[in-house]
Amino acid sequence: MKKQGINTLVLLLFLSSLSFAQKTEDPFLWLEKVEGQRALKWVHAQNKSTENELKKNPEFQKIYEKDLTIYNSKARIANPVFHGKYIYNFWQDAKNVRGLWRRTTLSEYLKAHPKWETVLSIDSLNKAEGETWVYKGSNFLRPGYNRCMISLSRGGGDAVVIREFDLRKKRFVKDGFYLKEAKGSVSWKDQNTLLVSTNFGKGTTSSSGYPLINKIWKRGTDLGKAPVLFKGDSTDMGVWSYVIYTPERSFQIIEENMTFYTHRIYVVEKGKRIRLDLPEDADLSGIFKNQMLIQLKTDWTVAGKTYRQGALLSIDYDHFLQGDRDFTTVFQPDNRSSIVTVSHTKNYLLVNILRNVRSELYRFTFDKGQWKQSRVPVPKFGSIYLGSADQQSDRYFFYYTNFLMPSTLYLASAIDNRLDKLKSMPAFFDSSPLTVEQFEAVSKDGTPIPYFVVHQKEMTYNGTNPTLLYGYGGFEISLRPSYSPTVGSNWLERGGVYVLANIRGGGEFGPKWHLAALKEHRQRAYDDFIAVAEDLISRKITSPGHLGIMGGSNGGLLVGVAFTERPDLFNAVVCRVPLLDMKRYNKLLAGASWMGEYGNPDKPEDWAYIKKYSPYQNVFKNKKYPKVFFITSTRDDRVHPGHARKMAAKMEALGYPVYYYENTEGGHAAATTNRQRAYANALIYTYLLNRLF
Repeated sequence: MKKQGINTLVLLLFLSSLSFAQKTEDPFLWLEKVEGQRALKWVHAQNKSTENELKKNPEFQKIYEKDLTIYNSKARIANPVFHGKYIYNFWQDAKNVRGLWRRTTLSEYLKAHPKWETVLSIDSLNKAEGETWVYKGSNFLRPGYNRCMISLSRGGGDAVVIREFDLRKKRFVKDGFYLKEAKGSVSWKDQNTLLVSTNFGKGTTSSSGYPLINKIWKRGTDLGKAPVLFKGDSTDMGVWSYVIYTPERSFQIIEENMTFYTHRIYVVEKGKRIRLDLPEDADLSGIFKNQMLIQLKTDWTVAGKTYRQGALLSIDYDHFLQGDRDFTTVFQPDNRSSIVTVSHTKNYLLVNILRNVRSELYRFTFDKGQWKQSRVPVPKFGSIYLGSADQQSDRYFFYYTNFLMPSTLYLASAIDNRLDKLKSMPAFFDSSPLTVEQFEAVSKDGTPIPYFVVHQKEMTYNGTNPTLLYGYGGFEISLRPSYSPTVGSNWLERGGVYVLANIRGGGEFGPKWHLAALKEHRQRAYDDFIAVAEDLISRKITSPGHLGIMGGSNGGLLVGVAFTERPDLFNAVVCRVPLLDMKRYNKLLAGASWMGEYGNPDKPEDWAYIKKYSPYQNVFKNKKYPKVFFITSTRDDRVHPGHARKMAAKMEALGYPVYYYENTEGGHAAATTNRQRAYANALIYTYLLNRLF
């Protein structure tokens, strides 16, 4: 269908919806029907138009083939995960399109070309069962590691079917534990008992679709009649139960999440449920050497002592239950640092720190009631990502990466801090002509906002450099330097400039950086992003005609706000799996679970500030918007595809041309196979080349 035909179709649909609009005030509400015939017809027409236009550029096929080669490369690092005596890995390539779950021993993995034992082929399973399963992870029975519960999603969504698997026989257990499709989870209590969080029928899930009832399920009994472990309130976001395993003992935990950031934590001791007397916004980061580890999001005063925001605290678990509140501070970040992850081996605690958006790694020992700290000598000036830690020994994996250096996997010994460089990703693009700089922009309220710029060493500051600005700014998620083969080959090698913005709402500088852009303060995140764009222009790195922005999910909302508030700054917008209609976001799929982040639009006091930035409510006639590229997935059951659909339809009805592409599967990642990933990338970067070069 030609573009003229698409515009005619949209106009007819718009006109036919006017009478409906008088009742609903939203003429495109029908696009929220994910599998609706009318909606899918619209999606098909949009996809066809976008594909036909972008594939005219000969660079499309070049990008697609190069990216597919990258994704299918056998030289990629096989991510290793410790489970008992084996190293497990999930692998996708040209032959194993849906993926291969496999294992080997550590000694074999250390070889240049290890031999792998296939545990489960998802491609073979799909062929046998006539399904489109996507592997979503496994939960192992300890300490034997001979059974696991495997989660499988149809098309890549968050809802999963969970099935018991025998790791010795490498097959699903006949008449074993089985949970029907739901946004649920399980945890082993013992070989014949599961803690189950799932949909038990009407009234047992929250408005976000998450479980409100947890049960203890004995093998061979009716799950429907299984005893209730915990029942949350109807207003809760969700309730989950799980078991923490340590060499000393196991701990049964229940988390009642009232919102995304507040929860009540319970433990079960001798059949009795006990609520832990902790701040509702504090996180339980594990139990190590019988020390309960707590991370604070705000200051906490208890037993006459104040513990500071961002701190990692510890206290003896048994002493705490007996009333002790004398905590020890394990690590206290300063104003320019934050805790990224906490992990542990058998005898050592590992804490990954971000300082001025650069990684540091610390090892802690606990002996005679005291914590002793030492810094692990990891490579500097890059990002450290902790991999799997072996809790049966003191070995662990970590990755080191930066913008220009291919990711490298290390095997470390926590005993003596020995680091063995195991494998490196090959260089998929030539980084020798490139350099990285870190600048600061000044936001509207005077706050300095750091950002990274990757560019050619010989770049001329004349305002004509094609520049792609990426951001997220939400949910305390930190954006860190990392090696991206596709960004490198598709963008940097062609002379493009890549920018990573560390705006508020993220976690780069701890909880305070996140809280600064929460709810009524949300506009600060958007001001920060716009400030970075303006700074790039003022430095003459680029100009509005050559500046593009990209973001996904909450980042899709970010770029949606950016181009509706400041259309004069951008000439390209890649808006992936976005939130855009903030009036209805809490009524769509998992949206209600994010009211702790954005606020409740059904409350007049919250809608008063949300409506000022909500993109769907702030796109108007007679503006000069860039030609936006919206991307989503039919199978995204986290962020509803209706956000992108409705925004694209509304803009076209107002006379603005857009690009739109919706993958029929892929979940929130918008892709499940390497071909799908390469295809989406080819569309995106062809669009960016057309708009910015």
